[in-house]
Amino acid sequence: MATPLSADALVAALRAEGVRVVERPGWRTHNRNHKGPWGPARGVMIHHTVTSGTADTVSICENGYSGLPGPLCHGVIAKDGTVYLIGNGRANHAGSGDSDVLDAVISERALPSANEADADGNTSFYGFECENLGDGEDPWPGPQLEAIERVSAALCRAHRWNSASVIGHLEWQPGKIDPKGFTMSGLRQRVAGRLNGDPGASTESTYTVQAGDTLSRIGERLGVSWLTLARENGISAPYLIHPGQTLKVSK
Repeated sequence: MATPLSADALVAALRAEGVRVVERPGWRTHNRNHKGPWGPARGVMIHHTVTSGTADTVSICENGYSGLPGPLCHGVIAKDGTVYLIGNGRANHAGSGDSDVLDAVISERALPSANEADADGNTSFYGFECENLGDGEDPWPGPQLEAIERVSAALCRAHRWNSASVIGHLEWQPGKIDPKGFTMSGLRQRVAGRLNGDPGASTESTYTVQAGDTLSRIGERLGVSWLTLARENGISAPYLIHPGQTLKVSK
């Protein structure tokens, strides 16, 4: 059982992991605690916003909208990797999900498929919304993917969790698709590697193209967007690659 981090402890944990943090006005007391409990903390949940533009995205997540008041998460992860802290306490991000998934997160074991919504995730999960349209085409820049990894690792490190404590909204609630554009299994692999290494280390690496590879297959295997791979390696349409080619991979 984990007591949620205080505001000061959360900021310290993120910055120690190399996260660029912006503290939004009033975030330390912005929450939905009057609607239900916050804690014990069980894990970290990653979402995409279906929005574009950092300022608008942060505003929506802070304030919410008709029928769903803010905060809609604890932090917004922007395209450039900046993390905007907007809430501290219970947030309207997870909703109801599968209690079997929650049990698996608590036990830090492989997740079952979510097929019911009988548990309150807003009580148990830190939530981070990532600025992305969620259409499978909007790219996930390297700095943003690295920030998602660092945020996840920071909370795992602070609570002494392993990477199995990091899940996507699509793994929690039936019918959800977020985050779309990278795999949660790939993210968990990168978080596990970071937890075994230097908190401030860069996660840029390389990949050597094998026969039969495509950018989409490589991206799925590594848990990154194929569009990000193409852009960071100067590969334009028709996006051809060849065996032996070395690709830079920013995770």
